[in-house]
This record gives sequence, structure tokens and C-alpha cells, in this order.
Amino acid sequence: MTKEEKVNFVINTLNELYPEIPIPLNHKDPYTLLIAVLMSAQSTDVRVNQITPKLFELADNPYDMVKLSIEDIRDIIKPVGLSPMKSKGIYGLSKILIEKYNGEVPQSFEALESFPSVGHKTASVVMSQAFGIPAFPVDTHIHRLMYRWNLSNGKNVVQTERDAKRIFPKDLWNDLHLQIIWYGREYSPARGWDLEKDIITKTIGRKSVIKEYHKLKKS
Repeated sequence: MTKEEKVNFVINTLNELYPEIPIPLNHKDPYTLLIAVLMSAQSTDVRVNQITPKLFELADNPYDMVKLSIEDIRDIIKPVGLSPMKSKGIYGLSKILIEKYNGEVPQSFEALESFPSVGHKTASVVMSQAFGIPAFPVDTHIHRLMYRWNLSNGKNVVQTERDAKRIFPKDLWNDLHLQIIWYGREYSPARGWDLEKDIITKTIGRKSVIKEYHKLKKS
């Protein structure tokens, strides 16, 4: 297959599997999505979705959030991990939203990435999923699959994002990054991987990855 044929195979396969694409983190608006994505760092979406209802019942907007103390927030979100840093970030960015943005989440990468505890990936998720602005946030699933599919060299997430944006049409970025995440979870996980079910890797995957898979299966 040519590179173009591989890309089209990925797009077509993902569209067949995921014609409707759910957003993994439960939220109701840009603010609650921002908080949920911040909380998801080094945690799982499942765990975050278990905790956010408790937090958002008390504060689902920046004005109510700053009425809580950092300690209050930390106690609620403790199960997701890194709660000291995340609670300070949630409180701090909520205060900034009130002071600089009238409580509204700005539609700007620069503004979002200036908030405490908000990096490029979090900003990209909010821009794409809350505002529909083309972005390609790279998580561990996308980073792993872009390497398995021989579409990126796997050096780091920055390079993976650059490669994804280069090879996939811009108008598909927002759908594709979610479709790849769901595919990674269901068909091409890091652990318990079954190549026979992973039709994309089986068809276009990096030869060294497939060889290593079979080698591990035999051992």
C-alpha cells in the first residue's frame, strides 16, 4: 500500500466502526469539559467520570468553584490522582476566568495554555470538542497506534501530533482523534492486544511491531 492508501484505509475503517463518535469525558459545557480534561491527566476517563458529578454538583461554573477552597476541591478529586496539583489548577484557572474572561472559557490555544495545569493536549481537547476548532490532541492511544501503523516514528507526542496533522485532512482531525482513541481501547490496547481483531494494524502495521507481537505470542 502507498502512504495515501494507508491513510484512506484508516479513515474508512474508523468511519465504518464509529459513524457516531461519543466524547469520552462527561460534561455539559466548555468549562466542565476543561475541568474534566485537566483531571484526566495520568488517570482514566472512567475514573474522572465517576468523580466529576460530585464536584459539579457543588460547582459547575467558575463562580461557584472559587467559593470552594483548594482543600475542598482536593478532597473531592483525590481518587483521580495528582490532586494537590490539579486542585490548585482548577481553583486558579477558575479565578482567572472570572477576572479576565467574565467566566467564559476563551477560544484560544494561547489563552488556554496560559492557565495553571493546562498544557497543549488539554487545550487541544477543549478547542476541538467544545468549540469545533480543528486540533489533534494526542493521548497514549493515538501515540501508540500512529507508531503501530507506521504513520509516525514514535519519538514523542509532539512529533506524533505533527505527523497526524500532516497526513490527515484538517477537516477530519476532530473526528479522527476520537475515533483512534476508541479504536485503541477496543481493538489495539497496550495490554491484552489481539492482532487478529486489530484489522488496521494487521493490514498496514509496522513490520517490526507485528514481528514482535508474534514473537511474544510464541514465548
